[in-house]
Amino acid sequence: MNRRALIALGAGGLALPALRSVRANESWPTRSIRLVVPFPPGSASDTLARIVAARMTEALGQPMVVENRPGAGGTIGTDAVAKAAPDGHTLLLATAAHTITAATYAKLPFDAKADFSPITRLIATPLVLSVHPSVEARNVQELVALARRTPGSISFASSGNGTSHQMASEFLKSQARIDIQHVPYRGSAPAQTDLLAGRVQMMFDNIVAVMGHLRADRLRPIAVSTAERSPILPDVPTVAEQGFPGFEVSAWFGLMAPKGTPAAITERVAALAREAVREPTIAARLAAEGAFIVADSPAEFQQFLTADFAKWETVARDGNIRLGD
Repeated sequence: MNRRALIALGAGGLALPALRSVRANESWPTRSIRLVVPFPPGSASDTLARIVAARMTEALGQPMVVENRPGAGGTIGTDAVAKAAPDGHTLLLATAAHTITAATYAKLPFDAKADFSPITRLIATPLVLSVHPSVEARNVQELVALARRTPGSISFASSGNGTSHQMASEFLKSQARIDIQHVPYRGSAPAQTDLLAGRVQMMFDNIVAVMGHLRADRLRPIAVSTAERSPILPDVPTVAEQGFPGFEVSAWFGLMAPKGTPAAITERVAALAREAVREPTIAARLAAEGAFIVADSPAEFQQFLTADFAKWETVARDGNIRLGD
């Protein structure tokens, strides 16, 4: 076979996947789409999923149905999507738990890195580092100095082992090289109760969950966890601003599909989902709850995931955090 024929054959071979992708996009969707939320109804991820599903149902002419499959820290619903057909009719509402569980769980029924195609990271919400008013620290530097003077005397609450609340404190513990003690609770509410009572001294928690306590001066905010300050707490600096560059943690929410879903479909889902969260009424509602609109591309989301996996693997290793052994 001559060189020209080889080039033509090669070009034709390269064109086939793209052609299949275009055809998949033209015929999709052919039935209702499942949007699996691996957490209970009423959760933040469930609320966001229903907003996106309603907008996409209008745009696609096929119903997008939210299916709650909670359990095992989100792994049950996530596993169902990993094993679904990669035809664009099953999607996952993924959260920060996706990258954290990959780093902290000894064994998962799926490969968090290899079994999914990223679509878009929709929003990210800051965590607030708050301390009990009795703690003699008004910023991160003072908190770190206090921890170094009295190793092991400061306890931090979390909503459970392997949650973003725990891992944010573990990240600070690792970066600052301090000895602080983890006290896990079954959810944010009981953790807040003990923080308010002074039985634990500090906690990273979702911004909306603590705003009432901050306004009433029952807790003292000393930092937000994101790279940028929160518009609803503009006077509270970031952890990064206070001597720890590179510190960034958020409660993020995004869409994923089973690995192998045609790129034309994931790109179309990404475009429609981005339109949904940028719609002015929805964007204003999300902003009022402290969320940043991210609405990135599949490639940008993949870049973020790669960095997030690496970050939590380092934190889990430094803190000797291993769950499910």
